[in-house]
Amino acid sequence: MAEANISISSALINRDALIEKINQGEYLVIAADEDVLANLPSGNWIAGTIPYFMTDEGGKADRNQIFVNTINGVASSRPPRITLYDTNSIGRISQEAPEHGFTVVILPAMSEVHASYAKNAPNFPNMYFSPIIGWISGVHLDDLGKRSAKIGFGPLNGMLLEQQAVAMHIPLPTHQLANINIVNLFAQGEGAEIKFKSTGFEVTECSVDGQTVKLADYIQQHNIDTRLPLVANYSGVMVNVSIQNVDADAGKVALYAPVFADVSYRFARPVENYIEAFNKVLPASATDKIAFSCNCILNYLYSELEGKKTHNLTGPITFGEVAYQLLNQTLVYLSLSGAK
Repeated sequence: MAEANISISSALINRDALIEKINQGEYLVIAADEDVLANLPSGNWIAGTIPYFMTDEGGKADRNQIFVNTINGVASSRPPRITLYDTNSIGRISQEAPEHGFTVVILPAMSEVHASYAKNAPNFPNMYFSPIIGWISGVHLDDLGKRSAKIGFGPLNGMLLEQQAVAMHIPLPTHQLANINIVNLFAQGEGAEIKFKSTGFEVTECSVDGQTVKLADYIQQHNIDTRLPLVANYSGVMVNVSIQNVDADAGKVALYAPVFADVSYRFARPVENYIEAFNKVLPASATDKIAFSCNCILNYLYSELEGKKTHNLTGPITFGEVAYQLLNQTLVYLSLSGAK
């Protein structure tokens, strides 16, 4: 007898409904404000703090509701495995991914494990052998500097942790396949080529068309719109590095993802209308088999997505996205072949 398909359903629910799902033993990936996640019962769930969501009605901020992805069709003989990782163990995530299946990972923003994953994930053993998708947890923007991003580990009293990552490794039946896709509306602009000598989240000097300058000075002198990310072209795959802050006095630029040494970057071309551009890249007909997705908080802010829909895609709006490696200002999604 063939195994049932794995499928993922999503809903925006209240805390009482979530507790009922946890007590029923369901496998859940949860996004909500920290106050809502505190003191949840133990169970088969992972979570990340974030109060921003793309819902059936459009983008919204909500400190009380909970966005939950439910993993359906789990075989009792091969249930998902939930694992905590720290900076010493995160390099094993791709080795511990299911041989046939996928992994959902959540990492807390600005933690050491977040930095370690961002810098090193492309070189983890067995990376790209099994799909790894996920997101970076965060806080309400009003709470920046007051609260830290956290992850929730359901199996151990629903602990909330700020220096560890959590993953759910989900096996699939042999007839079903998982695929990860990235929607990145940004492409390299026509400006200068920018390179860095070292990999990191904070930069001072860089090479601009071969000349050594301070990136902060270059941004100011050329009136660069810092809502536009730096973009690297990896054999046709555009990877963004978003600007967090420019400190002209200190000559430093803080980034939401690391730049990599000796990689060629250019500032992105502007995207005039996010929804219009999104609809061209991903028409509604292409979203039927999409089981899981998340979008970036910077897209939500800069493209004013509050109340606007991205087709029928729903999910957390996060401080970064994971499609194998860390990404910024993208939408990532997981498709399951054969999903109901």
